[in-house]
Amino acid sequence: MIRLQSGDSSAFAEIAAAWQRPLFYFFFRNTRCAETSEDLVQETMLRLFRNSWDYLPRGLFRGFLFRIARNLLTDHSRRLRHDVLLHALRGSVPAESELDLIQQLPDSLPAPTDTSEAHEFREVLNQLLQLLPEEQRLSFTLHYYDSLTLPEVADAMACTLPAVKGRLRLAREKLRQQLASRGYGNAADDDSVDHDPVSDN
Repeated sequence: MIRLQSGDSSAFAEIAAAWQRPLFYFFFRNTRCAETSEDLVQETMLRLFRNSWDYLPRGLFRGFLFRIARNLLTDHSRRLRHDVLLHALRGSVPAESELDLIQQLPDSLPAPTDTSEAHEFREVLNQLLQLLPEEQRLSFTLHYYDSLTLPEVADAMACTLPAVKGRLRLAREKLRQQLASRGYGNAADDDSVDHDPVSDN
């Protein structure tokens, strides 16, 4: 980013090459449409270029980048709010690029081992994620899927660190309860929701 700010024309290409794929997965998890995700990646890169002078080198580039991505996703969601259910079912990720959702979940969530059960679990989880309030869903996916630290999530979501921790706790609790109601795990064993496994990070 410092090179980009100084006019190095190759810096932007390097940033795009490094971050297009993570951005695509971020958008796809929230839109379920590959074409829309590609468009949003391009918009993010353009906005990053235009706003490069706003970046301060504080070691939080991912937070800066994903704040741009999150704002674009929010704008996109508002435009399509009336059609969100149909939009969520559109498109698919190539099999070789599919993320292993089971491995990315907190340890306290169930993880079926059978291939067919794992596929079914991923489908259920994707549906449940779409039911979470947007701020909780985005905080959850940014931290667990995109591997942003809690301070980076706070930067991306333009909120405080305690707010991020609260959203993650609520998101995990809701997901575990919904999964338990569908036969994944046992809600009675869910005393662990009072303990925030990411609070020490």
